[in-house]
This record gives sequence, structure tokens and C-alpha cells, in this order.
Amino acid sequence: MITKEQVLEALRDVHDPEINRSLVELNMIRNIKIEGNRVRLDVILTIVGCPLKAKIEEDVINAIKALGAEDVEIRFGSMTDEERAALSAQLRSGHAPNQPPGQAQPLNAILAEASKTTFIAVTSGKGGVGKSTVTVNLAVALARMGKKVGIIDADIYGFSVPDMMNIVQRPTVIGELILPVEKFGVKVMSMGFFVEDNSPIIWRGPMLGKMLRNFFSEVHWGELDYLILDLPPGTGDMALDVHTMIPQSKEIVVTTPHATAAFVAARAGAMAIRTNHEILGVVENMAWYEAKDGTKEYLFGRGGGAKLAEQLACELLAQIPLGQPENHPAEPEYSPSVYKADSSIGKLYTELAQRVVEKTGVNAS
Repeated sequence: MITKEQVLEALRDVHDPEINRSLVELNMIRNIKIEGNRVRLDVILTIVGCPLKAKIEEDVINAIKALGAEDVEIRFGSMTDEERAALSAQLRSGHAPNQPPGQAQPLNAILAEASKTTFIAVTSGKGGVGKSTVTVNLAVALARMGKKVGIIDADIYGFSVPDMMNIVQRPTVIGELILPVEKFGVKVMSMGFFVEDNSPIIWRGPMLGKMLRNFFSEVHWGELDYLILDLPPGTGDMALDVHTMIPQSKEIVVTTPHATAAFVAARAGAMAIRTNHEILGVVENMAWYEAKDGTKEYLFGRGGGAKLAEQLACELLAQIPLGQPENHPAEPEYSPSVYKADSSIGKLYTELAQRVVEKTGVNAS
């Protein structure tokens, strides 16, 4: 006969998908009742209308049926305000309910010098060169390699990452703690989650810096191998804040083959050099267009990426052709901007991710 202890032990391996901690550890499993091969229990979610309720339900049922249960009945509830506040405090302090405080890692430990997270700022001298496309596809390619990856859409005025990844879910807020939205194995935080109806953002520099700091201090990122920041184009306030706040950040400069685009992108690279940030290399986007007969047409000229890499004394990491992902809205994991791993451009992003891993020395997760 199945026992309560067996049920709890089986559910220790079932994690809350957003917090990435065991449901048992988070005290979300309650009131277990067993009648023969029938198991009934309560699952207490963090909030009413938890967007990942179906996933949690499926995982709990599968774990209990693996013990031999024939029927599993789940009643869902939600935490009280007091329970959410306590959970928020536990996550912010970095320790679980039954973990000794001495083992805690504070929420903002990701910014500490001892942090194992590699920060990569993706920047460009001007808009329209595909910087966000490179950010999203690099992050997804790293996640496909087994890396733990996050994205901060730091382009506060021109946020686009949620739309590019087809993220419709909003972040879950537990007390004063924000849980990033995960898609394609990548945790995402963007100003776009907090703006209604694509309204314009009218903020001055100090407010932008405060929002970026909140993305570190108020967001529960967990353990990450890489945190990629999609910076606004140019060398304005947000870029300065990143250079000040994350002195250990590395940079990738995105340009097109056009000489003028490369000339402007050199300013962003020069700013990184002056602030002692390591430039990992240059990505030349829209490098060519491949016609149906296989010939390459260089719509934006040639040589801009190589010239910029030479000027910045770094490597030309990748040349990405002009293209559009062949994704259909009816697909379960549809995204308008993420290339499939087996597509020709998807393979180029895999090679880019492999080169980034080699240059940063981050071991496999």
C-alpha cells in the first residue's frame, strides 16, 4: 500500500516551474489522503490563476502514478497573503524554508564579484541592425546546449523581446518578488511586461537606471550561467548604467555589412573599451541574402563586420544572413523570431553560442 511518506518523497522531485524548487520544500503539498490505490491531496499554488497550473498538475499526477496509484485527485488552492510574504522573504534571502540561513545566497548575489553568472551585453551603434534578434537567438542556442540562461530586455523604449519570443504570459509576483517568464528554456524580464497596449515610455535617465536595478534586485533569477542584456542602441544613459553596475560584463557588438553602420557601431565598442569591458567579438547581421538558386546577394554591402572587428581588435564571431524563421502560428512552440535548431540560420546561431562558450569558459550545466 502507498504511504504518505512515499508520496512526499516522490513529489520532492516535482518542482514549481517558475521558482524551480520542490513543491514539498515550498510546503505546497498538503492534506494527503490515501484509500487503497487512490490518492487525494491539496496543491497550494503561489497565486490564484497560476499560469503553469496545468504543468504542475501533470507532473504531480505522473509522479504519484509512478508509485502504483490508479487514481489521483488534486484540489488546488492558493497561498494566503502571509504565506506569500514569507515565501518572498525566503526567496529574497536565498534560502528555502528548511535551509539553514548560513547557506543562504541573497537575491542580488548575481551581481556580486563571486557570482558565477557571465553577463553579456549585446549592443550596437544604431537601431535596426537586428540586435534583439541576435540576443534572442543566442540565448535560445545557449539554452539548447544545456546552459541556464536569462535575458534582460534593457531596451526600455524599444522593448521587443517578449513579442519576438511570442511570450503572452506576464511575470508572477509573489509579495515584492518578481518571477521572470520562461520560454524556450530562457528566463526573460522586459519592460514590455509592465506596459499596457504598447504605450510609449516617457522617462528620464535616472528612472531608466532605477528600472534596470529593479530587474536585478526584485527579480528571482535563480542560478544562471549567462545573463544576456539587450541594450538600447547607442551610448546613452542605459549603456552607461550597465557599464557602471556590471563592471564584469562582456560585450557583443552587432552591425550590418554597411560601412556606415559599422562606423557608428564602433562608438559602442569604444565605450566598452574605455570602461574596461571585454569585447567578445562582432556579429555581422544581414550579411547577405541567399536567393532560391543558392547565390548570395549582398544587399547591404560587404566587409563592415570584418572592418569593425579589426578596428576593435576583436574577433568576427558570426555572419548571419538576412532571413525569416519558417515558423507557423499553429505550432506549439511558435515564435516569430526564433530560428529552429536544424535550420540553416539556426545552425549558425548554434556555432555562435559554441564560440561564446569557448571564449567565456563556462562549463556545461
